[in-house]
This record gives sequence, structure tokens and C-alpha cells, in this order.
Amino acid sequence: MSLIKRATLAALPLVISACHHGNSSFGDENAKPDYIKGAIVSATYDGTSNDLLTAGLGKTGLAGAAPAVAVPTAPTVTELRTLAIYNNYRALLDMTANGGYGLLYGPNIDISGNNTLGEGKIAGDEHIAYADDGAGAQNVTLMVQIPASFDVENPCIITATSSGSRGVYGAIGTAGEWGLKHKCAVAYTDKGTGNGGHDLVNNTVTTIQGTRVPVATAGTGSEFTAALSATDLAAFNAAFPNRWAFKHAHSQQNPEKDWGLDTLRAVEFAFYMLNQKYGESHNDKIYKSGKLAFDKTIVIASSVSNGGGSALAAAEQDTTGLIDGVAVGEPEVQVSLPASVVIKRGTTTVSAAGKTLLDYFTIANLYEPCAARATAATGSPLLAGVSVPQADARCNALAAKGLISGSTPSALGDAALAKMLASGWEAEAIPYMPTHYLFAVLPVALTYANTYAKASVKDNLCGYSVGGAVVSGNVSPVSAIAAAQGFGTGNGVPGAGLVILNNNSVGGAQADANSVSPSTGQFDYNYDGAQCLYDLVTATSATGTAIRANIEAVKRSGNLRGKPAIIVQGRSDTLLPVNHTGRAYTALNKSVESGSKLSYYEVTNAQHFDTFIGTAAFAGYDTRLVPLHRYVVQALDIMYANLKNGTAIPPSQVVRTTPRGGSPGAAPAITAANVPAIAAAPAAGDAITFSANTLTIPN
Repeated sequence: MSLIKRATLAALPLVISACHHGNSSFGDENAKPDYIKGAIVSATYDGTSNDLLTAGLGKTGLAGAAPAVAVPTAPTVTELRTLAIYNNYRALLDMTANGGYGLLYGPNIDISGNNTLGEGKIAGDEHIAYADDGAGAQNVTLMVQIPASFDVENPCIITATSSGSRGVYGAIGTAGEWGLKHKCAVAYTDKGTGNGGHDLVNNTVTTIQGTRVPVATAGTGSEFTAALSATDLAAFNAAFPNRWAFKHAHSQQNPEKDWGLDTLRAVEFAFYMLNQKYGESHNDKIYKSGKLAFDKTIVIASSVSNGGGSALAAAEQDTTGLIDGVAVGEPEVQVSLPASVVIKRGTTTVSAAGKTLLDYFTIANLYEPCAARATAATGSPLLAGVSVPQADARCNALAAKGLISGSTPSALGDAALAKMLASGWEAEAIPYMPTHYLFAVLPVALTYANTYAKASVKDNLCGYSVGGAVVSGNVSPVSAIAAAQGFGTGNGVPGAGLVILNNNSVGGAQADANSVSPSTGQFDYNYDGAQCLYDLVTATSATGTAIRANIEAVKRSGNLRGKPAIIVQGRSDTLLPVNHTGRAYTALNKSVESGSKLSYYEVTNAQHFDTFIGTAAFAGYDTRLVPLHRYVVQALDIMYANLKNGTAIPPSQVVRTTPRGGSPGAAPAITAANVPAIAAAPAAGDAITFSANTLTIPN
């Protein structure tokens, strides 16, 4: 057990006080955390008809067709949960057998990496509640899963904070699966972003278990209700019918600043529910079990992407030593990197490192459509999905603005790509830029611009809104099926029947990709909107000032308070470039924490979305890339062994993988040779070092 935890044993009143009541042999009464304001929704799953990990689908069902809903417009709570687990599991992993599912990872793979668990269903208890101040405006979803195999003699808790803007099941296939297989309780939270959509015309919202009900019925039990007066709501609906508001974008709370706190609260909630189950009963009261004492329970903060960033934030904010160690993948983490701290790849200094998320996402949103025309982008997966006329129109708009120059479409594309590379992307990310632009960049850029501006949905920031498809010039209602099943099929940003709209398009609101920019009169992927979002980062307006202040509020210090930690990230990460995230955080941590215990593993031929590797439409991902999830599992294994047995954590290193090759869309099956293990002692040419305030990454 970590020395940090032992030294701070008396500092955490919620879960560890060892005082006794009079002459009783019982410890402290197990008090419910005061931020749990509403009811705790509990269920027990038998591991056969239904379970914690796969919702009863098992390994085979998760890889198969989407589960059916008996009445599509009125799914039950059970059906919504099944859909949520199915879609969230598949959203983060390559679900193809050739890509590694069922071989390297998956419900059937045991903790030793062997195929012994059959369908991999896990029995146990699940408890869900809101953390809130009582007003119902925060309603951060917390969930703890306690497997029936939980070992009270060797207790452990793993955090599984959701990635992206996903609901509370968002990390079930990553940290959730690992924790349940290791007989640990898993502490989940949606970190106040969640998958809460408010249908403004019908005035319906989502409950904690995903059902859609009228705002008046939900009351303070709504996952998210837009803060609009009745007058404002009516006026907005009249001007912009069939629009939706989303929690991450429109809560006006900048929830990211509290992601660390939310993760710590999820751990506290897990301790509470564990003691409710295993504590000592006396005189109709439950007292905390000594076997679950704070200093006897291993706690690992984990997850990927936003969830990984939340784990790092929790470790930084953990003044009581609640967390023992951290193991995360591809974290969304923002820092202020001092000019004195340098990042080098080989002998070349990285000229742009440590940019904030909104900065680099708005750069991508502005330049990526044109960069698709670059010579180096030839042969990129899904390049054909980018409209050549629209990409050329974006290039022309950028050139007219004086942002790039060139005499041919490819020369303009080369110039746009050069802007991306100069802004911190690695060359390994080039093939994946068109796909990311088409599927991820604008939803993320728009969501974060809104959240940092604390914008209301009625503000229509930069002329954007979210609603149904445009039919015959009118924004149509979202289908009843998509609305009813959104908790199970959505991810907290536009999708699952909703589209991003350009309200300012010539001729009236239009789907963003099909809109005409007023300033150019062209179909150019809404250049005006992209430029507006880009300008917000430096705008001198009140909105720009608010955005910068709220970005400062989410930056992390880099001080992990002496905790052992592991970050794994793919060098080809196109969504969250390594120079702004994993590398930048590691460099900052090493510069501020003299006794740093952070190891950073950078994996070649790996990127952010493992699910893209196995997506048939993205042929070419499969031949070029390996699953980063393989290394997230290894990182958790390494951290657990360190905390449990004192096994040394391997030093920072580049992990060199081998792509599967073959024909796009038909890559051969992955083998262990494609994904070598993290080395206990890396070769000199693979070692990542930090010296004289310089983080050096081997080529």
C-alpha cells in the first residue's frame, strides 16, 4: 500500500476514521455522502440473464447486431441500459476478431490474457445516484459496480470516468472491464457532461436511467434541463424550431473544472456502497468494515481520453491520499507549459507544444478540409468522403483571408497541412485527418467553445445550433425513435438523429456540411463558422475573455503529489495530439515534481479511436494501426502489480509496434508480434528521458 495513503490516513473523514463509539467494537457509522441528494437506484444482476459488464449480451452479443427494443419509441429502463453498454463498449474498441477483440482483450479474456472466460458475464450489484448541491442543476451521475467476486480480503477500487461527453457507462469497456475482472469495485462518473439532451420544442429531458419525460415531471431529477425561462423558451422555439440543448455544451457550468472532484466523489461513493454491503450491522445501523479501511484498499484512477484527464486531475486534487496510483490512456489534459520546458523529438525541438484544447481543435476545424487536398494526404482512409469542390472552396477562402497561399489546389492543401504540422500535429497523424474532420472535429470544437463560453443554447454561438435534419428548407423534428433511445445510442454531442446546423447559411438554416457561407457565397464547409470559432480563442470581446478565463480554470498543475502514474498514448493521435497532451503533461510533471513517479509510454502506429480500426468504412486504418487499448490494459496491470507487490514500473519509453499490413479493409489477423509488451528495461534508442528541463522522445 502506498506510503502516501498511510501518511494521510487520518485526513479523510468520509471513509477512513478509525474512532469507536463508546465501548462498541464497531467503527464509524457508514454515513451517506452529503452530496448524494436524491435516491440511490440499485440493481443486482445474476451474471446469466443480465450482468454488470455486458448487459447480458456477453462477448458474442457485444460484437453482434444492436440489441432490439420491443417498442422502439418507448424503450424500457433495461433496454436503455443494454443499448448504452452495447454502444459505449463498441465506441471505444476495435470489435473485430482480426483486430484483437476476443484475442487480446474482451469479456472472454482473463487477467492473464487467456481465453478462459467464455461469454465473460459478471454478476454483481450496480448503484447509481446524482451528486448535486440540492438544486438539481449539477446532477453529476455517479455509479459503482460491485462484482459478486469482490474480495473483501484484498479490496480494490478502479475509477472509470467517462470519455468524451458520454454517459455514465462511457468507460465500461476500458477501465470498467479491467476492474471487474480483477474483482474490484468500479467507480464511474459522467463528470457532469453526460448524455443529457433537452428537446426544446417538446420540452422533454432525460432521467438518470435514460427515460425521456416532460421537464415538469423530471423536476430536479433531470440529467439536464436548459436554463431558459418560459418566455425565452417560447421565443427560441419560434425562431429556431426543432432544436436541442446538450449538457456538456449548454449547462453554463464549465463542468471540466470539476472533473477531478467528480472522480474523487465517485471513489467516495464506492466506499460508501461497499460498506453498505460488507460493513458491520449493529442496532439497525451499518458501521464501516475494518477490512475496507482506507489504508487496506488499493485505489487506481484510470480511464481514457477525457476520463484519463479526469483521473490525472483527481490525483492532483487528492490532498488526502485517497488515490494510490494512476494509469490512463490518451488523456485530454490541458496545461500551461513554461517556455523553459522543452520537448524534443529526436534532436528537433517541437515548436508548438501545450496548446489548449479549443486552440488546436479550432485550428483543425479551420484547416483540415483544405489539408485533405495536400499531396501527403493522398491515399488517406475515407479521403473520398471529403467533397473536393467544398475542400477547394475552403482552401480558396483561407487564401483570400491571407492565411495560406498557393497556385494550385494541392499547393494550397500543402500550405494548410503545413499549418497543422506547425501547430503541433505529428506527421504520423496526416493519414487520419480527413476521417477525423468528417466525424469528430466540429462536434468537439463546438461543444467546448460553448462550454468555455458558458453559452446558453439560445446564444447560437457562431451561428450554430443542433437539431433535426433539414428537409425542404425546414429543420425537421428529431425522430421519435432517436429521441427515445438517445440515452442508449448517443454520446453527448450531436449524433444519433441530430445534426449540427448552420443557422446563418445563405437561404436559411442548413446542415453545416451542406451550408453556404454568407461571406464567400460558397459551399465551403461553413468557412464563416469555422473562422468564428477560431477567432474566439483570442477575441477581445466579453465572450473571448470568458472563454480564456474558463480555459485557465481547467488547466492542470502537473503535480501528482508523489503518486505513481502511467500515461499511454498513440504517436498517431490525431484528435488529441501528443505534443499538447501526453508529452506536454509529462514534461510539466517532471519539471514541477522533483520526485516524479510518472512513466510515459508512446506507442507507434496507434491513435485515439480504436473503434475506427475495425470500422469497414474506414478501410486503411486496419492496415496501418494497432489498438492502443492493448497498452491501457498493460498499464493497469503494471500499476496494480506495483501497488500490490511493489513490482517496479518500467521507465518512460517508445513502444514500437508493427502494423498488420495487407489490403485496406482486409488486414490479416493481429498477433502478439504486432503489439510487443512494454519493456521492463527499454533499449537506449527507445528510452524517453527528461534532463535539463527537456523531454526527449526518440524518433
